[in-house]
Amino acid sequence: MADTPTDTESENAMLRRRIAALEHDVRNLREMVVPLLRHSWRAKFSPKLWQWVQYEPRDVVELATTIAQTPLLPSAPRIAIVTPSYNYAEFIGATVMSVITQPYPRLSYVVQDNNSTDGTDRVLADIAHRRSNLMREPRCLILRREADRGQADSINRGFAHVPDAEIMAYLNADDILLPGTLAFVASTFQRYPEVEVVYGHRIFIDADGRETGRCVLPNHDPNVIRWMDYIPQETMFWRRRVWDRIGPLDATLRFAIDWDFILRAHEAGFRFKRLPRFLGCFRWHDRQKTSAMGKVGADEQKRLRRRHLGYDPTAKEISRNIRGYLRRHVLFHRAYKLRLLGL
Repeated sequence: MADTPTDTESENAMLRRRIAALEHDVRNLREMVVPLLRHSWRAKFSPKLWQWVQYEPRDVVELATTIAQTPLLPSAPRIAIVTPSYNYAEFIGATVMSVITQPYPRLSYVVQDNNSTDGTDRVLADIAHRRSNLMREPRCLILRREADRGQADSINRGFAHVPDAEIMAYLNADDILLPGTLAFVASTFQRYPEVEVVYGHRIFIDADGRETGRCVLPNHDPNVIRWMDYIPQETMFWRRRVWDRIGPLDATLRFAIDWDFILRAHEAGFRFKRLPRFLGCFRWHDRQKTSAMGKVGADEQKRLRRRHLGYDPTAKEISRNIRGYLRRHVLFHRAYKLRLLGL
């Protein structure tokens, strides 16, 4: 005899109750286990490069003190920053504000928007209306809306409008700069004329802008960078001559854009320096490219390794060649946690 509608509804209700009970048990187990794992010895000595959630979300209360208050220089170089934008209205306001509120006298900031349809234009219009009260040079904020062929093409278009910049960088529409970053970077370039690319430590934040982790890096290793990209993109700045020689960004790439640029800069002989400061925040969330483009990213990374190593290395070879760097990273990070580093 076929089941009656009443029997079927009863079974469905019972299944829903069982599923709800299982989900409740899983949540309870996670709440008990995850904190233990975060405080275990294994967790303490694991690499933090891609560990976005290291502790419960907290307010980023230390941002104003994590970077030295660098005095403004009388001959400060012009810095150009480009933000490629497409339908990130919920985050782009914080990104733009983190740049235009920097106490730096010579800034050119281009927001290159790919005709967003989610209200990004209203967010940017509001900031543009208020910018005279936010910036030392109100004209330095350039808002552009036009169709592009992806992130790299958008960044290339943005830089085409700031040809006079001496220092360059790009900041994704969901990341932020830390206070004082521009002055510190400019001062570093003036103190080290032989250095052409710099980057620093990063802070992880969630969709609500709350801190969930930090990543402290050892000194730059030109050999390891050929095996993996460990440079926090939102903290990287370079001199104009780097761009003039190896740029623009490769618009055929969708994921490994910054690693390709870094590898080409290395091949051209440009000198890198890791700065001993937190310079930017990487925001992790469900919509970000890092989470959504796993296969694309893996394919592009494989292509870059083949191009710069001359062959396709195995996972075991990659692990062996990055092991020493990861160990140094863990030691630096633990030293920071123990307050042995002056950060």
